Amino acid sequence: MVVVRHGQTAWNAAGRFQGRSDEPLDDVGAVQAQAAARKLSRLGPHAVLTSDSTRARQTADPLAVAAGLTPVPDPRLREVDIGAWEGLTRAEVQARFPEEYAGWRQGRDVRRGGGETLREAGERAESAVRERLQDGTLVVVTHAGTGTALLGRMLRLAPETWRSLAGLSHGRWSVLEEASYGWRLEQHNVRPPRGFLAP
Repeated sequence: MVVVRHGQTAWNAAGRFQGRSDEPLDDVGAVQAQAAARKLSRLGPHAVLTSDSTRARQTADPLAVAAGLTPVPDPRLREVDIGAWEGLTRAEVQARFPEEYAGWRQGRDVRRGGGETLREAGERAESAVRERLQDGTLVVVTHAGTGTALLGRMLRLAPETWRSLAGLSHGRWSVLEEASYGWRLEQHNVRPPRGFLAP
């Protein structure tokens, strides 16, 4: 299984928290999506499962085309709902929600802005993925927070350790392989080789 984070958006570039807002990829994000597609299509995936957000679908589409597949959107792969943090910068969040922000920075599973917890996001994402698992390679296109939570659950890590994985960067991915004892992390936060970034 390959877990991919969507490419960059204008809000990402501006340092704004982005949860459920449906921002499209910017020019950099579009290049990242194409580069990921060129690399990941070589794995011969049997399916491409994606968050139904615009930025995730725009990341999944080039890969699906290259692999001869139709991407399957699933709302359970959407980003963590961050409530009132949506669209704010770190400085703005720190000023308006100092206790929540401090807890989040310390790695606690905070219900940011009245939204949902990382654990809740992980539960819904895992349920979406397990319905699609079969022999072959499944590519899952999602978001930073949800991707971290999904990795944590698939690897059976204690929730308080999930943040130690560090979120995936834009257009990068992690590779998991199933073994007799469960899933193991083979690669994390992989980026395409430099040559793949050129159109």
